[in-house]
Amino acid sequence: MTGDSLPPQTVRARIVASWERSAECGIGPEVREAPVVVVGDAFEDLRWRHRELRKAASDLFTATKDLLTASRSIMILTSAAGVVLDAVGNTQTLDEGQYIHLMPGGDWREMAIGTNGIGTALATRGPVQVHAAEHFCAGIKRWTCAAAPVCEPGTGTVLGVLDISGPPQTYHRNNLTLAVVAAGQIEKMLAGVWTQERMQLLEECLTQLSRSDAAGLIAIDRRGRLVHVTGRVPLTVEVGERVPGLEAGSPIEAWAGRLPPALRPEWLNPVIVDGDTIGAMLIVPAVGLGRARPVSNRIADQSSEADPKRSAFAHIEGRSQALQTIIERGRQLVGKRVTVLIEGETGVGKELFARALHGEERRNTSFVTFNCAATSKELVGDELFGHVRGAFTGAAPEGRAGRFELADGGTLCLDEIGDMPLALQPMLLRALEEGVIYRLGDSRPRHVNVRLLALTNRNLLEEVEAGRFRRDLYHRISVARLRIPPLRERDADIELLAERFNRQLAQRHGVPEKRFGAEVMALLKSYRWPGNVRELRNVIESLVLTCAETEVAIKDLPKEILEASPAAAATNAATSPIAPEAGSLDDFEHLAIKRALETSHGNLTQAARALGISRSTLYRKVQRYHLDAIVKAFG
Repeated sequence: MTGDSLPPQTVRARIVASWERSAECGIGPEVREAPVVVVGDAFEDLRWRHRELRKAASDLFTATKDLLTASRSIMILTSAAGVVLDAVGNTQTLDEGQYIHLMPGGDWREMAIGTNGIGTALATRGPVQVHAAEHFCAGIKRWTCAAAPVCEPGTGTVLGVLDISGPPQTYHRNNLTLAVVAAGQIEKMLAGVWTQERMQLLEECLTQLSRSDAAGLIAIDRRGRLVHVTGRVPLTVEVGERVPGLEAGSPIEAWAGRLPPALRPEWLNPVIVDGDTIGAMLIVPAVGLGRARPVSNRIADQSSEADPKRSAFAHIEGRSQALQTIIERGRQLVGKRVTVLIEGETGVGKELFARALHGEERRNTSFVTFNCAATSKELVGDELFGHVRGAFTGAAPEGRAGRFELADGGTLCLDEIGDMPLALQPMLLRALEEGVIYRLGDSRPRHVNVRLLALTNRNLLEEVEAGRFRRDLYHRISVARLRIPPLRERDADIELLAERFNRQLAQRHGVPEKRFGAEVMALLKSYRWPGNVRELRNVIESLVLTCAETEVAIKDLPKEILEASPAAAATNAATSPIAPEAGSLDDFEHLAIKRALETSHGNLTQAARALGISRSTLYRKVQRYHLDAIVKAFG
């Protein structure tokens, strides 16, 4: 810090290099604690996005907990950005770690807290041990730590860091060996899971190869890596390498808009096994063919992003006047390059309308989707606008295009736009007004030509009045509006949809179709369907799989449908007291949570906000009061 040279061989060269990086980042040596950068819902989202990594480490954490407790040490797992995801070990040491934010949500990169095991392992992409005074900041010099990166099998991409920390007296040279071995164990667990998934993916390839008249076939695992390629395929990536544009963690459903130029979106078919999407296949049509032959139900299950039936108003099923009116209004907007706000409750099929608006107008252009509520607030900007090399720790070496660039010339569909962070709304407004975006860390403007379709289940005018949504942005995205009616307003469609789901799901699962008698169908029509079409589909799927008889009986219906029937309501009205008896605090809490979940249509984030508690707290209480069925009903 003074600029004087160090006496030779007094400090390890690796530590000196880290000190120099810390000083260049402007870290003050007097700093006492790491910053906490992710809390609440954003932290829950972060952990969910790293669920594979955390699951691979869970057995290791369980096996070493007693050893760590006895040695006064703790074991920590972080993300590739140095944010602590999980910590286990000695309770006293865990408590002491709170004072320096060595806890979930803490940022332990070098640029945040200077030299330390986690940050230096990330900076050097290798194992490192940092002891006591070797730490850069005063607040953490009373700690010793040994850390090793956890890398993606096959590509070497850093997924996170495994760290062993404790007070200085826990120092031992073997701690670094233990950290390296533990990180290797996590990598081995991940490799095993991914190998099994790749085998399932290859099995599907072999099945389709025997049925298809396509010119070639490409299999990609869910981390975007090429697993298999055959035939005449315009692809230069080697097996095991990541396909450009398909980053690990990006939803497979969004890949259609991120494929390399040589690959067409309509070739893409997500591969679903036991309800989980394990990858995707691209079936390249033979020369002279307009498109590849349709794939089997097991693979596409009519959920492929390229399925033409999802991209035309003619294939939106329903006879009700309410639905037909909005379909006709939607058709009037085809070919009009204006933003459209598509409103409706959860599960009504807003994205289906968005795809129809795009599909009938610009079938050969990109349709790129993004859910504003499915990513932490800190990452929404990166997802939408992309970044350049070095924009932040963990940034792609070559930079990355955001959804706006990927949708250039086509359509960008922003779901749950009401959850767009307020700080990013001016950037979105500028992109819409001027057709210009800036990647994170870049000052160069990039011009884009994008039609925006915004989806929401909120009343955005109320959000505007509450100060959570900009008024100017609201008027910009609502040039045209489509309100999709809830299923309770279109009971004429319930029987049609139930029969369609019955037929499709029976075929998907390889079981006989069920019969729905008049009484059962009457109950289905009388139910209010708070989860709309999605809830109806889930109910039909459950009945198709669990009913022992061919004909569905009234007793087979879910409890919530039976309790909501007119007969049940009459019985309850006749037997209930005039005034409810005073209940316990638990009773009132149970009722409050139940009502909040129903009002928010099963959206945990919205329900937690209405109750004034964190999402994680609400989740625990949902489990405690067995309210999972309400959440599941809304999909």
